[in-house]
Amino acid sequence: MSYQVLARKWRPKTFTELVGQEHVVKALSNALDQQRLHHAYLLTGTRGVGKTTLARILAKALNCETGITSSPCGQCSACREIDSGRFVDLLELDAASNTGIDNMREILDNAQYAPTAGRFKVYLIDEVHMLSKAAFNSMLKTLEEPPEHVKFILATTDPQKIPVTVLSRCLQFNLKQMPPLLIVGHLQSVMAQENISFELPALQLLARAAQGSMRDALSLLDQAIAYSGGKVGEAQVRDMLGSIDQTYLLEILGALAAKDGPALIAAAERMEERSLSFEAALQDLGALLHKVALAQTIPEALGEDLPERAKLLELAQLFGADEVQLCYQIALHGRRDLYLAPDEFAGFSMTLLRMLAFTLEEAPKPATRLETPRLVPPARPVVREEERPTETPTPAAQTNPPLEKISSFAGDWHSLVNQLKLGGMAKMLAQHCELKSFENGLLELCVPQEHRHLMEKPYQDKLKAAVTEHFAEPVRLSITEGSVTGDTPAQIENREKQEKQSLAVEAIEQDPFVRKLVENFDAKVIESSIKPL
Repeated sequence: MSYQVLARKWRPKTFTELVGQEHVVKALSNALDQQRLHHAYLLTGTRGVGKTTLARILAKALNCETGITSSPCGQCSACREIDSGRFVDLLELDAASNTGIDNMREILDNAQYAPTAGRFKVYLIDEVHMLSKAAFNSMLKTLEEPPEHVKFILATTDPQKIPVTVLSRCLQFNLKQMPPLLIVGHLQSVMAQENISFELPALQLLARAAQGSMRDALSLLDQAIAYSGGKVGEAQVRDMLGSIDQTYLLEILGALAAKDGPALIAAAERMEERSLSFEAALQDLGALLHKVALAQTIPEALGEDLPERAKLLELAQLFGADEVQLCYQIALHGRRDLYLAPDEFAGFSMTLLRMLAFTLEEAPKPATRLETPRLVPPARPVVREEERPTETPTPAAQTNPPLEKISSFAGDWHSLVNQLKLGGMAKMLAQHCELKSFENGLLELCVPQEHRHLMEKPYQDKLKAAVTEHFAEPVRLSITEGSVTGDTPAQIENREKQEKQSLAVEAIEQDPFVRKLVENFDAKVIESSIKPL
């Protein structure tokens, strides 16, 4: 027997097997059980959400030999023939290739004859919005008062193109797009029954790529199984889809949060070395910023099963709400204008630099001095020589303070982190570590479990190099995962930030002018708009 693709093999045969369209299933099941049957149904929704499948199940429910029921037996000749596409009284028409009035007249003429084998003659017209205006007009009378043995099921992805006169004659059901979580659950069930091993992140990637279409998800799963040679792994799926590894995007956001320009461009250069799509990168970066904004305002909106949930909550603390909104808009505009750039890398890197420029607290000073016009100095008062005060020379400022020695280190890890020349994810690693000990050149740090993703070797190497440079002595670094008993630098900074914010809000609310505005105009102070100086 030839291989059957997963989308056809696992097509639902009954209402109970249909996934994600409970609102439609409930309405149709109740109508069938109560024998309240309409003569025309319109199923709308995007591709791959179950319109044709639902229509075939409805045809079985109407023609099952056990009677009109919401639970067709699936064993009688009518049910089996409908499943195999051989039922003579189920006429499927593709309106995209049969758009004219002649095709519609032929259908309407045949509708007058009684069904051959079933209880009802069911006309399933797919992509009905593709019919011509004349074809729509010719079917109005029959659609309004069809013979008792005829049922029309119309399906479309674009209901706006259907005339209102047709819409008013049909019961309309809007099929929803499938959420990624629901698609992942269904893919897991399929993989278990197919006895194929998989990695959960791989299925999550496929679910996101399907964009709400279960059929697309199953087709992509078929492709992933063939591509990976049996086991569906995350790395293989990323290569197949050409999707961007979240590590790059999280590193970019970490560099933006740390205002680290070199780390930002270094991440972009590594992406260019792998020939990744910068358009897809900006799209995924916008999606990631959207999740960061959710983490700032509605943390519970992030699913508990989201793989990068801990990282998103961490980034939400490092960015201001206005910065996230600004970076999101810059990402959208950068993607839109990418084709105008000299090349994709230039467009992508300029977009990142634009984000950095607008999120810097202070604009960087230009590297070169500009020539300024010479101004005539104002006239000085005449001072006699004997009255001129003698100037005492001031000692030159010490530009390079002496480096701290390990032996004199007092154990203030927070202060040390602020002095280190760090940026990007390496700085985030240092900020989320707790100092355990620093003796005999061995620096022992502890990272809580929720931040273990920061324990990548490149980040540890950068931290070790920065500490070695600071003390001008060789340093060994040991980072372990465990429970943190004290405050990390990130927790200290976050607490100080919240205290400053609370003081600023209190100062604004106690301001006499603000209090008058609140009392006289029933105004309200928006705390998120207050920024401490």
